[in-house]
Amino acid sequence: MGQKQNTSFPQLRVVLKLCLIFCCLMLIACQVLADSDVDSKGIYQTRTVHSPDGIGKFYMGREIAKVMGHTEALWLERPSREAEEQPIKLVNALNLKPSDVVADIGAGTGYLSFRIAQQVLLGKVLAVDIQPEMLDMINFMKKENGITNVEPILGTVTDPNLPLDSVDLAIMVDAYHEFSHPYEVMQGIVSSLKPSGRVVLVEYRGENPFIPIKALHKMTQKQVRKEMSAVGLQWIETKSFLPSQHLMVFEKIN
Repeated sequence: MGQKQNTSFPQLRVVLKLCLIFCCLMLIACQVLADSDVDSKGIYQTRTVHSPDGIGKFYMGREIAKVMGHTEALWLERPSREAEEQPIKLVNALNLKPSDVVADIGAGTGYLSFRIAQQVLLGKVLAVDIQPEMLDMINFMKKENGITNVEPILGTVTDPNLPLDSVDLAIMVDAYHEFSHPYEVMQGIVSSLKPSGRVVLVEYRGENPFIPIKALHKMTQKQVRKEMSAVGLQWIETKSFLPSQHLMVFEKIN
């Protein structure tokens, strides 16, 4: 009996070790699956380990940044923005016609919408945002300043809610990198464009590490062009006259 018991204990220890190894492998496998979780269409990837400035969701290799909420509206209206981003030069570079319909996607407080509105007096600006509080601010400024050609539109994280074939130019200024569903939103934007419609993205230059903006709130030209190509937009040109941002122009491929 004693000899039989002496041989069984080592065997039990081996079994326990094997069970422990198996459990560890299962935990690792579960972690790998969590880190490569994709949506049903295979467009996005989520990771449990990610930047504190992002949402843990990746699109075409880029982590999506956290959204700037309405509580930070004062940042959008900061006095230094005139010098830092030169919005008047930006608007003049869009080559707008007085009758153009412009969609300002991620309009926020309407900082850019109201400047564009001065250039399209026979047209209008569709100021799109997903935060009702931002649209409340736009409506307040409309009434305060007697502006009639800015139309606030409540979008969703997947749909800008723009009319089909109605937009001459859609612009996103420091906003696109925060879209939680960039593919779906861009599909909605492309559908809203007229045959000759353009898309303009203005983003802080991700190629330049010395621009004092968090990495996830900057984008490289290469990344932007790759993501716009995925929704049927063709790159036309990049203008680099702004102090820290690219101005990238795209057209719909008909």
